[in-house]
Amino acid sequence: MIIQLKKFGTTLVSRPTGKEALLAFQPTLSQIKNDEKITIDFDQVITLSPSWTDEFVTPLKQKFGNRIELLHTNNPSIQESLKMLEEL
Repeated sequence: MIIQLKKFGTTLVSRPTGKEALLAFQPTLSQIKNDEKITIDFDQVITLSPSWTDEFVTPLKQKFGNRIELLHTNNPSIQESLKMLEEL
């Protein structure tokens, strides 16, 4: 499964909007098979905050672990947000 974050916008900031995005995506997540890989695609995301990432990406990483793959993370905003969460 590929999760294209651009569907949630190109500026992904704040805890409430990250939580809302995850809740909106829950029905789709329940259809993921036990051996299916989950790709989170950051293509076209311009701004990403650590708080949005913590509400959306962290729960997915906790649930699916090493089945998560991140694509198009070369944007400095995305890199810093992911780095900050890894350090916590």
